Amino acid sequence: MMNLLTGLALLLIGFSVINAGLLGLYAVRQSTQVVAQLSAVLLVILAGIQVLNFSYLEFGTDWVHSRFYNILLFMVAPTFYLLSAPLLEAQIQAFTQRWRHFLPVLLALVLPSNWGLPLAFVVGSGYLIRLGFNIYALRAQRNRFRLELLGLALIFALAILVILLGVSNSFVPDRVFFSLYATAIGCGFVLVSIVLSFAPQLPTEVAEAARETYAVSTLGKVDCEAALQTLQQFMQTQQLYQNTELDLPSLSAALGLSHYQLSELINTRLGKSFSRYLREQRVEAAKAQLINEPKATVLGIGLDVGFSSQSNFYEAFREIVGMTPGQFRKLNQKSIPK
Repeated sequence: MMNLLTGLALLLIGFSVINAGLLGLYAVRQSTQVVAQLSAVLLVILAGIQVLNFSYLEFGTDWVHSRFYNILLFMVAPTFYLLSAPLLEAQIQAFTQRWRHFLPVLLALVLPSNWGLPLAFVVGSGYLIRLGFNIYALRAQRNRFRLELLGLALIFALAILVILLGVSNSFVPDRVFFSLYATAIGCGFVLVSIVLSFAPQLPTEVAEAARETYAVSTLGKVDCEAALQTLQQFMQTQQLYQNTELDLPSLSAALGLSHYQLSELINTRLGKSFSRYLREQRVEAAKAQLINEPKATVLGIGLDVGFSSQSNFYEAFREIVGMTPGQFRKLNQKSIPK
């Protein structure tokens, strides 16, 4: 049983270290500079912890009982909080406020290892409680992303288990504790990867919901009407929706806006999320082609308007129109007079 647990831990450690790099690239592409920097710091910390866990489990080294290991543990919770604050509280704290969160790290420099490790998890529990209240404050927005919040709830539950594991480490054999801890971190990476693969715009949508909850707008100095006209021109004249790689950051850069501003603009002025807006643009173009180009294949039309696969095309078309592309074409061909 112990060998099986250790093997699972080692497997998830490998996944964590590799996935940390991929998530770092995602953060740089999707986020503001401050959020991207904090993401990089958090991923380096977690990857470092996993490397030390691997060293202990595989080679028996004692780095997991060092002050350096404790420093990494003390840095996890405040870094994760500062990373999530822009999303859940609609604010980015100033540098003079951010550095104070790392004062508990000083404890890791003076406390014995057997004290520092559980205390690091106690500090983490305080941040976890605060994040719990932040998530609860967004409850009015839960209808916008039910499935995504389920993924976040699983991550939150995993964090609670990690806290309980950390504060009880003195009652658990070291090899069991570090195997379970490494496994928990690895599962966290797996859950984050799954959530982002199904909802890549989730961070932006959560931040958007937080701004609505706390009534914080990013559009104070934006000419919204001019931005909407430019957006419409991009879609109707330049047909940017045909680009399968088009995303919120690239489109916002073309408009001279931040991706938070573009997201809020579309949500408040058009009443929909960016992903919904883009799907509607592609579906409208597909509807015209289905009627005007009867010899074109349905798949060819879907790919031509910007969908990356047939399944994505069919899912979006059925969601917006209420029928499949083939049914729509057949219905509208019958209505065309001969």
